[in-house]
Amino acid sequence: MRKCFALLSALLFSLAAHAGGDYLVVKTKQGRFEDVRDDLVNAIESRGIKINHFNHIADMLERTGKDLGATKRVYVKGEQVEFCKSDLSRAQMEADPGNMVFCPYIISVYTTPADPARVHVAYRRPLAPGAGEATRQALRNIDKLLAEIVAEAVQ
Repeated sequence: MRKCFALLSALLFSLAAHAGGDYLVVKTKQGRFEDVRDDLVNAIESRGIKINHFNHIADMLERTGKDLGATKRVYVKGEQVEFCKSDLSRAQMEADPGNMVFCPYIISVYTTPADPARVHVAYRRPLAPGAGEATRQALRNIDKLLAEIVAEAVQ
């Protein structure tokens, strides 16, 4: 029974991870927003990576929504965490200087009014269809890093 439950859990977790399509990975965890955000920060910093900036997206939407006459609340809480990893960033830009557009990396963490106890952790996969092999390899390495960080944050 345990094996069946573990297999079913892994399948559902995998499906949830790709709910946004190939370009977007979203994973969820029941809990408090602050706890999951702190777990995300710890997962980044434990790799020796410095966080550049926190974008307070939910606050910005709340503030600007009033000026726009918007009444729909999109997030209860929501932030983006920006960072880069120097070796991966250098490899991507050495492969093609235009790859600067993939830096910084951003992972979002948010809750919605529909289910404020479910925290979503998401990132946009760095994809470059048609790019050269050096760019594709550099972006695969970044994607792997982002996936590991998010998995650690929601465990």
